Formats: sequence, structure tokens, C-alpha cells
Amino acid sequence: MTEREKIFGRIREALINKAPRPGAHDLNASAPAIAAATAPQRPAPGTARRWLPPTGQTFEEQVERFRAASAELKTNFVLLAAASELRAVLLELRAAENWQRVATHRAELTLAAAEILDLPTLFTDEGYDVAEMERCDVAITGCDVLIAQTGSVLVTNRSAGGRALSVLPAHHVVLARRQQLVPDLTAGLAWVQNMYRTNYPSMISIISGPSRTGDIERILVLGAHGPKKLTVVCV
Repeated sequence: MTEREKIFGRIREALINKAPRPGAHDLNASAPAIAAATAPQRPAPGTARRWLPPTGQTFEEQVERFRAASAELKTNFVLLAAASELRAVLLELRAAENWQRVATHRAELTLAAAEILDLPTLFTDEGYDVAEMERCDVAITGCDVLIAQTGSVLVTNRSAGGRALSVLPAHHVVLARRQQLVPDLTAGLAWVQNMYRTNYPSMISIISGPSRTGDIERILVLGAHGPKKLTVVCV
């Protein structure tokens, strides 16, 4: 028997016992029950919630969960009491980091932010020069939803001004409204499904904190593959 035949033999042997579909089995189930779960069927709604952190029932509880998760992820989360507070927050960030150029897209909150900052602004809606975006100090985008459970931001190319805007500049600032906070990942994906139905965006991304890596000696390094800073401002 050749090495090739041995490899294919091991593959055939491994395929005899199929793995259960993710989310469609019980961790304590018997072998027959696990085998039954491999049948092609959709998991029951909410099944995944059993393995995920609780989020709370009220808006206040979900905000606190998002805040706690953001702190763990090294995301700067700011909840505003009123929309008028947005000016002070943005001007403070501009002064602290000496922003010179801004990249953004045309949406209600992002346009308001660009007006407040009053800096040279690159808009991505109608094409742009990538080199020009690289020279921008900050990207200001909208989002689809904020996920309280994990402190994540769900964006698409439609809600975040394209594919590159949320990943190229060193600081990513997300502007969201309170009604965009959802309790968990399941609710976030359901929102996307209901929003876009059969006309899905070409990019859907879940951002959990600034870009990071720990590949080298397990030392955490921020900004390895994208923004070094992530700020979420909820209006």
C-alpha cells in the first residue's frame, strides 16, 4: 500500500463517524443522540446562547455588559447622555492625538462629526486614493449594530463606508445610536438577516477591539493588522 493510499484510507475511516452540526447537539448527549444531530437540519433558535455570556434584559444591563467587554478588549467606549455631547468628545480626541486628516463616509452621524472636526476630510463614497487614506489619522464610520454580549461592533461595507475604511487608518471611531445596541451575537446576525434579506452586502465583519496579535512569545501587540485604537461612541 502506497503512502497516498494510506492517507485516503485514514480519511475514509474518519468520515464514518460524522461530527455533529455546530449548535445542534448537547455536550452531555449520548453517542446515538450525537449521531442523530448530524442530520441536515437547522439548529433550534437560541441554541448557541447556552454557551455564550448572559447579556441582561434591560438597556442599562446590556450597556454595562458592552462596557465591561469593551474594557477587556481595550476598546474605548463612550455613552453620551445627549447628542450635543458629541462635539466635546470629538474635539477632545482631536486635540489629544493631534489629528490632521479624517477619512469617513456620508451618513447622518459621520457628516456631523466631519463638520465638528473641521479638518481636511477624505470621503470614501465615490472612490478614493488608498495612499490618501493611509495619510489619514482617523477613520470615522457608522455601523450596523453593537453587540452587548461580546463588546463587538458589526459593520458591513454599506454601514462603514466600504471595506478599507474601518481597517486602514490607525484609529477607528465608530458612531452608533442607542437603538443599535443588541443583546447578543444571535440578535445581531438576525438584524443583518432582516435588514438585508436577499441583498446582502459584499462584506460583513465583526470587530472585537483594536487589531492585535500575540504570535511572538505570546506578547500582546495592538495594531498588527489594522487599527491600533478603537473608540465606540454611542449617541
